[in-house]
Amino acid sequence: MLATFIWLTMSEMLIRRNTVLETLRGSKRELISLWVQEGLNRKEINPLLTAARTRRVPIKVASKQKIGQMAKDSRHQGVLLEVSSYVYSDVDEILALAALREEQPFLLLLDLLHGPQNIGSLLRTAESCGVHGVIVQDRRAPDITPAVTQYSAGATEHLLVAQVTNLVKTINLLQEEDIWVAGLDVDPTSRRLGEVDLAIPLAIVVGHEGSGLRRLVRENCDFLLHLPMRGHMESLNAAVAGSILLYAAWQARDFTGAK
Repeated sequence: MLATFIWLTMSEMLIRRNTVLETLRGSKRELISLWVQEGLNRKEINPLLTAARTRRVPIKVASKQKIGQMAKDSRHQGVLLEVSSYVYSDVDEILALAALREEQPFLLLLDLLHGPQNIGSLLRTAESCGVHGVIVQDRRAPDITPAVTQYSAGATEHLLVAQVTNLVKTINLLQEEDIWVAGLDVDPTSRRLGEVDLAIPLAIVVGHEGSGLRRLVRENCDFLLHLPMRGHMESLNAAVAGSILLYAAWQARDFTGAK
């Protein structure tokens, strides 16, 4: 009974169809049960049902209200996937993936970026751009929660995400591996996007929405970049600016691996 209780407390509830489908297609978690709202048009959710059967995930039917109670969210779109908690990777695994693909390392580092929508949106872009992995600090930074997974539309389930104790030390370790570290910052010393060739082994650092990069993180970057602005606004949302920089770096690689 105790083991069952521990297992249940460690489980998470993922909702919304895209998120659930990508989680079923991914390999990051243990899959416990797929809950489907009674009365749904099965054709609309057939990809989810097919993926669940392929992974031998039990499929259960429940009322809209019950699923909403389980998820503590009424915006579930009629589906809920019960899974284990998120499984993190490590920096060595991320670098090994780049070597396996025979590509220059391409990483995203988050310096205390907050807000599940910001983090999820940026992780969705990172996965779309073929980033080999994401590194976050394990203190004072959000975990990969169900909300982050939802805002990423399930991209978290295809990404290697590593938690580290000290982001500055990790930056120094990446530099020892001949990886250039570029901080996204509006510091007066920062260079404008387009002035630096990004077709290099690269780690992009995106900071807090309001305060930007912390001082030690900023000082340990190899160079800083900012996005040129034409209108009245002085800056963009951190997730938007980070996404633009990720795509610029991928473009510098001639969109390697694009479909």
